[in-house]
Amino acid sequence: MQKNYKLAYLLLVLTTLFWSGNFIVGKAASAYEIPPFALNFYRWLFAGLILLPFTFKEILQKKDYILNNIGFFIILGITSITIFNSAVYYSLYYMQVISGVLMISTIPVWIMFISSILGIEKTNKFQIFGVILSLLGVIFIITKSDLNLIKNLDFNKGDLIMASGMFAWALYSALLKKKKYEISQITLLEVVIITGLLFLIPVYILEFNFGNSLVVDKAFILTLSYVVLFPGLASFFFWIKGISIIGANRAGVFLHLMPVFGAIMAIFFFDEKFMIYHFLGAIFIIAGITLSNKKIEKNA
Repeated sequence: MQKNYKLAYLLLVLTTLFWSGNFIVGKAASAYEIPPFALNFYRWLFAGLILLPFTFKEILQKKDYILNNIGFFIILGITSITIFNSAVYYSLYYMQVISGVLMISTIPVWIMFISSILGIEKTNKFQIFGVILSLLGVIFIITKSDLNLIKNLDFNKGDLIMASGMFAWALYSALLKKKKYEISQITLLEVVIITGLLFLIPVYILEFNFGNSLVVDKAFILTLSYVVLFPGLASFFFWIKGISIIGANRAGVFLHLMPVFGAIMAIFFFDEKFMIYHFLGAIFIIAGITLSNKKIEKNA
């Protein structure tokens, strides 16, 4: 049992490391002028093609179930594949990696909040205060501790796009818990990828028509290889395996490693600076996460 726990911890650490690396690669993609929607489209196109031989049979067997719930699967696909992943790559054209990973670290709190609003899970006063503190942390980062930016509505475009993506992923995660599925997790991922891609195609075409052409060079191939294989497929399987060993609540704690890994890599690769507003935002975010998990720890 102890050995299995060590395996789970290793897999979950690698998962958060790969997801943090997604921000680094996304930032590098902006430097190489790789169009963000094209990168997101091809990331999930190739991930879907890789998964297809393993899921095609079950998709055919469960086609009636999938079609009867297609509206729900479309919402999952739009919020996760179409919006969230596009928002991450697009926002990194305009913001620091450190700001992005700090904002993303609040997602578990927003999942609890949205789950409560939708009646999926009940909330308590600790979680409410946690949401408020996490929101204050995000505000510190978005405004760079300058409240005049709020008064003048003068925000960094990248921060706002990342915030929209953050809420889209939180909605996706909350909805994901709402149903019990009659298909395997790998087939569920494939269905979500397919539906998300269908709505990503028009955005990709629009991006191309605005003159953001894709150059298939060494930089693009290396970038695409990483985002498909590591934060895409490997992290998904590692995450599922880790949860199966130690449970979802304990696995969720590992998500808080993302700001650590992301900040270290951003400082190393891009010479980014950890500013005072990052520090203040991190304090509020950590406090919010800690408060929000109080109920989970007691009921686990």
